[in-house]
Amino acid sequence: MPPAAPEAETSGRRRLASALWPPRVTRAQLVVALLLFVLGLGLAIQVSSTSENSALRGARQEDLVRILDELDDRTQRLEDEKARLEKQRTELESSSDQAEEARKQTQEKEQQLGILAGTVAAEGPGITLTVGDPTGAVESDMLLDAIQELRAAGAEAIQVNGVRVVADSYFTGGGDDMRIDGTKVTAPYVFKVIGKPEDLEPALNIPGGVVQTLEKEQATATVERSAKIIVDALRPAKRPDYAQSSSQ
Repeated sequence: MPPAAPEAETSGRRRLASALWPPRVTRAQLVVALLLFVLGLGLAIQVSSTSENSALRGARQEDLVRILDELDDRTQRLEDEKARLEKQRTELESSSDQAEEARKQTQEKEQQLGILAGTVAAEGPGITLTVGDPTGAVESDMLLDAIQELRAAGAEAIQVNGVRVVADSYFTGGGDDMRIDGTKVTAPYVFKVIGKPEDLEPALNIPGGVVQTLEKEQATATVERSAKIIVDALRPAKRPDYAQSSSQ
């Protein structure tokens, strides 16, 4: 009978193992295990986050003040850089506007000088003076007097029979050999003049003026106002031999 004890002990162990494995897990136990897992994961994340900020949380007050000052300095430097760049942009825009305005003014001045020099065509209100000379009595000084009266009345551009008249123009001869700047012209002499018609016409018709003087010589002179006179006779641009700009 004694040998039966070991066999009984072995049988008891088997029943215990059978009861423990495979484990019998209820639904409540599974839910509790899942909740514990999630709670542990949250604690791990919090600990990790806390360890990352531990450098600042564990810093001394002096270190925190220094870090804050450095951030303020960096912010100020960025603001200064922004202001500098905005100033440069404004200066560039202003410089561009000034350059464009200067270019426009230069072009306008060039046009004005070209009109006065006779190197560019012009158009505008003015008059047409037509001088007929059936007897050949008109002399060069009579035409020159007409030019001077027109200039005094504000004429800005003048041409006579296709010859542009400018500041250094000259008249010679008369009758069948009338010349302007060496170019021969014949009657009728047609003056195309740009200027204010209300000033130009009266200047020619004043008592003892150009029209009366020509009529005394058996010539004819008619003045016609116009809203648009075209002066398109051109002179070649001259390059001075000695004079040059004094601007640096």
